[in-house]
Amino acid sequence: MSSPLARTILITGCNRGLGLEMVRQLLAKPNAPEQIFATCRTPESPQSQALNELAAKHSNLKVIQLEVTDPESVNKAVKEVEAHLKGAGLNVLFNNAGILTPCSLENVDAEDMLHVYSTNVVGPLLVTKAFLHLLKKAAQDNNEAGMSCSKAAVINMSTRLSSIAVCHEKFEYAPVVSYRCSKAALNMLTQCQSLGYKSDGILCTAIHPGWVQTDLGGSEAPLTPPDSVKGILNVLYSLTEKDNGCLLDWEGKSVPW
Repeated sequence: MSSPLARTILITGCNRGLGLEMVRQLLAKPNAPEQIFATCRTPESPQSQALNELAAKHSNLKVIQLEVTDPESVNKAVKEVEAHLKGAGLNVLFNNAGILTPCSLENVDAEDMLHVYSTNVVGPLLVTKAFLHLLKKAAQDNNEAGMSCSKAAVINMSTRLSSIAVCHEKFEYAPVVSYRCSKAALNMLTQCQSLGYKSDGILCTAIHPGWVQTDLGGSEAPLTPPDSVKGILNVLYSLTEKDNGCLLDWEGKSVPW
């Protein structure tokens, strides 16, 4: 049996879409992580039923309440994860939670920009800072050379729509100004993290999942969540130090900044 992607992994935004599908596929692997921490804002809500049903069937899945924009919620989640880890580190933090509001240059306003930035940029910043000591612990406890998800990694869910180089693609169809700008800022955060945490042995990479049939992507998208996540997980398995600070798509191809 091949080694697992990571012994321990935490994923934000898991009650639907790509987060939920990622949990499903990780659980189905013969080399599943020993502990999967699946977070969402409201675990007790009907929207989290599918996630809770998975947790009832799999002892290695823990559902944890986490609102990425709320420091108190983040700190509470850290303590809960620490209790489950019992002194071990966290190998992978996947900042998947994100929001998109349909807006154009004509109707976007300050409230929308700040709301989207809060979730898509500030959230990953706060969550990563809060879990950093557990990521460092995982890196310190792993004697493997180089960087990988089996050692310690921060993965930020980005998008091709964040790319300044190809901003013209689909702009008339999907201007989504606040989303594009927030994800471009998340790319910069990923770059900063890749430089700041390199000496700790923590890999930091951004991932574009493709245009996917989710609540965010819409029904006309060409990719299904299972196909997107299958590709994402394959990419995560293959990440090395050369991918630190990069933006890759679900097929492992580089996306221009």
